[in-house]
Formats: sequence, structure tokens, C-alpha cells
Amino acid sequence: MLRVVTDSTSYIPYEILQQHQIVVVPLKVLFGAEVYDEITGLSNADFYRRLMTTADFPTTSQPASGEFKQVYQQILQQDAAAQILVLSISSKLSGTYNAAMTAAEQLPEAKITVFDSLSAAMGLGLMAITAAEMAAAGHPLVQILARLEQMRRDTRIVLVVDTLEYLKRGGRIGTAAAFLGTLLNTKPILAVVEGTLQPLDRARTKKRALERLFSELEGQLSTPRQPIQAGIMHIAAQAELESLAALMTERFNITRFYTSELGPVVGAHLGPGALGVGICPEP
Repeated sequence: MLRVVTDSTSYIPYEILQQHQIVVVPLKVLFGAEVYDEITGLSNADFYRRLMTTADFPTTSQPASGEFKQVYQQILQQDAAAQILVLSISSKLSGTYNAAMTAAEQLPEAKITVFDSLSAAMGLGLMAITAAEMAAAGHPLVQILARLEQMRRDTRIVLVVDTLEYLKRGGRIGTAAAFLGTLLNTKPILAVVEGTLQPLDRARTKKRALERLFSELEGQLSTPRQPIQAGIMHIAAQAELESLAALMTERFNITRFYTSELGPVVGAHLGPGALGVGICPEP
């Protein structure tokens, strides 16, 4: 049997994790000496309330390799012959991939494969769900990895944020880009490019920014009705999420679709009001 492990920046809803028996290893968020994880730590509402009212910007951290090793051992205790496939947030954004690899090297007799998604959030989540679904259907690891490589190549994530101030404070984007993002009160548009977060464009209003988001995503398709998997995420913007989801279902031919709220590790850098869409064309 093949078991799928991912990290908490996939932000897969709990019911989907349960359905596909996906195991999640949490990343950490730190406010000074206080350390919380994304599963049992602060609620999203409490975290974002604190983020908006504190002068102390939180930092984030990958799991320790020992946490991955413990998860691997728990799976192997249930099934000593199990294969384990680990999907991590982009190695260019976090040390999580390296921690998962270090833990795998400490169990040389186990069949553990660690896959760098070069993505995060809905991109990582769609990969983990697809891998678990294929494993349950009996596909061998080589076929699952081939599909994941296609998804890694073809997945496109675009985000609209209210301000680049949080990315600037967290050191994730340069001062010049932050200046462009706030120029004339524009709405920054970002994209995940080769595993890193890059400024894509800006628009005068959020409505125009979302139109730019749609045009960017539609440009990834070979035909307007090409089947895609899709995920939408938000930060404290549930009403906007619902209208965006309705537009997505009108404009795209979606085979798998889930929505979620971004948690503290990614959300600390994007800030309240952010919306993000990830799509992956079906092969």
C-alpha cells in the first residue's frame, strides 16, 4: 500500500484528508518566543486578528526532521511494507523538503520517496489529493510520480493581495516590488513561478485584478473548455471567495474543485483580504 504524506501548507480541508487518508506534518509560526503549529496552534481568526494588531511580525519555520521520521514510523508500524510518498512545499520557499529528506535517510530500509512540489497551498493540495486518489486506485508509484511531474510543470497559481506590506515585512519580496504594489493604491497580482513567489502585475481595483487573474489562468489552457483541477483560497475574505468560486465554475471546465482558507505560515506573508487560485490542466 502507498500512503501519502504532505505538509500543512497544502491547506486541504479536513474531510478531504480523512477521505483520502492523507497524513499532514505541520509547519510552525512563531510570535517571539511563542511557537504554534498550523494544526493545533492558533485558529486562523485569532492569528489574523493578531497579525493586524501587533508590531511584531511573526516568523515561520519548517517541521523538524524528527517530526517527519515519527510520521514515517507510525505508518510503518501499521504496515511494515508500506510505500510512503511525501509531497512538500517548494524547497525554494521552505526547508520542509530538506527535513523530509533527512528523515527518510534515517530509515534506509523503508520505501520513502520525497517529492518537491515547487508549489504551495492549492498547488500542493491538488498534487497530494491526486496522488492519494491514484494510490487508492492501485496505480504504481512510477505512474503517480509521472503525473506529479506533469502537475508540477503545468500548475499555475495566481494571487491578488490587498497590499505587499506583509511580504515586504517578511522579507519575501523586494522593497521595489512592494513600492510598485502600493503605488496609486493598486492591487498587486502575484504568481508562483518555478517554485518562488514573483510579482506579476497590478491593477487599480480588486475587480480589475481578478479579471487579470482570470486572463492569466485562461492563457494556460490549450482550449477554453480544457478540463482542469482547481483550488481557491482566501484570507479573511469568505464573501469574495464565494463569488470567485461561482465565476470559476462558470468560466472553466473543472473536474476537481476545493476551497479553503490559507493558514498562518503562508497567510502571514500575504495578509488579510488575499485571494488565490490554482489550476492544473488535465493531461
